[in-house]
Amino acid sequence: MTTQHIPKINWFKRIGWLVLIWGGSIGALAVVALIFRVIMHLIGMTS
Repeated sequence: MTTQHIPKINWFKRIGWLVLIWGGSIGALAVVALIFRVIMHLIGMTS
């Protein structure tokens, strides 16, 4: 019976991907909010 060696994934790489995806989602949310603000301003819905 042979045992396969599964390489350990670097934790820094995993955390890096997590931070990258989190930052990207926050950035996308900010862009959508900005677009909504511009649209609302253009149709006269200002506060």
